[in-house]
Amino acid sequence: MANATAQPVYEQRGPGLPTRATLTHPSSKRIMRKLLTLGHSYVVSLNRRLAHEMALAGRGKWEVTCVAPRYFHGGNDLAPVTLEATLEEANQLHAVPAYFTSRLHVFSYGLELRSLLRQRWDMVHAWEEPYILAGWEISRWVQSGTKLVYRTAQSNSKVYPPPFSWFERSSMARACGWICSGRSVEENLRRRAGYERPHLLSPLGVDLSVFSPSSSQRAAAASKLGWQVSGPPVVGYVGRFVPAKGLHLLMAALDAVTEPWRALFLGAGALEGELREWAARHQDRVRILRVPHEDVPAYLNLMDVLCAPSQTTAAWREQFGRMLVEAFACSVPVIGSDSGEIATVLGDAGVVVGETDVAGWTRAIQDLLASPDRRRELGARGLDLARSHYAWPVVAGQYLSFFDQL
Repeated sequence: MANATAQPVYEQRGPGLPTRATLTHPSSKRIMRKLLTLGHSYVVSLNRRLAHEMALAGRGKWEVTCVAPRYFHGGNDLAPVTLEATLEEANQLHAVPAYFTSRLHVFSYGLELRSLLRQRWDMVHAWEEPYILAGWEISRWVQSGTKLVYRTAQSNSKVYPPPFSWFERSSMARACGWICSGRSVEENLRRRAGYERPHLLSPLGVDLSVFSPSSSQRAAAASKLGWQVSGPPVVGYVGRFVPAKGLHLLMAALDAVTEPWRALFLGAGALEGELREWAARHQDRVRILRVPHEDVPAYLNLMDVLCAPSQTTAAWREQFGRMLVEAFACSVPVIGSDSGEIATVLGDAGVVVGETDVAGWTRAIQDLLASPDRRRELGARGLDLARSHYAWPVVAGQYLSFFDQL
């Protein structure tokens, strides 16, 4: 049989949009589509797991390129991060400059990203808010005919001042859809002008090859802290040291717990000085560390209970809680407040306590510290939920299905 010659197959790109010729072999009916996924969160290698899993799940159908800043300073409570590529990434990776990265609302990607976006893409997924400068830049630079989807976490109804209100209106006028990770975000944005577009509710994911139960990591982390593994149970916290995260409540609750305990706090922020003053009163049984994201799994494995006592404010409520699903993946039981999305994320795999109920928090912590069997039961439920619902391959499949629909 003579060799067949590749013929152009024309793909309709949507109402009112031009068609484009794409070469494909006649023996294969698949058209390789080009997906560009970008965001400042991708400077952290663990966050790029979404791009990696989309590349794996989309093989033969989607060609995935990930764009990340070379460096991102973050705010006062986030450590600066320099991008490091890993050998196992199935996606292509482009590192681009980003400017003014200590101020999230006004940081800019610059001309290198603009040049990338001027290329032909079938889909651009922006893990940036549409109301910030970088999100607006993306909407201005992406080519006509390319579909654009934002990932957003606006859980509260807000009125943004100019120019951010202009950015949001312009960005969403260009977008064909949006993605969120929480029902509170979904409910807020479905009512918001400019968001009358298809959307996907999909959780943040967790890398089960990195976050997993590990007795060896537990022992190593204890050794680094100068603790015995066989000592009292460890109550843990992971996140920003700011009032909205409920550290005042957690300190008060631990002060009232009568069961033996140790406490480990991972993070940084404005309350670090106050937290260290409190820790000094408890001497050797409290540790406070700032660690890179890749070191978190070892210290999570040292925790016997993770606490997420987030507090709702006029401007903020918990939008998801990545530390919740990371604890699940390490089989660590979780106590969370009823702020925002926490109760939905935990389901029946965690304990939910009122966000201002100090006595309730004391009882919940004390009950789990006193019951290893209950801790094991909740840890197993959380691990099952991480594998079935929060694993990155599951989330990546939901993203690609949504993109296919668009």
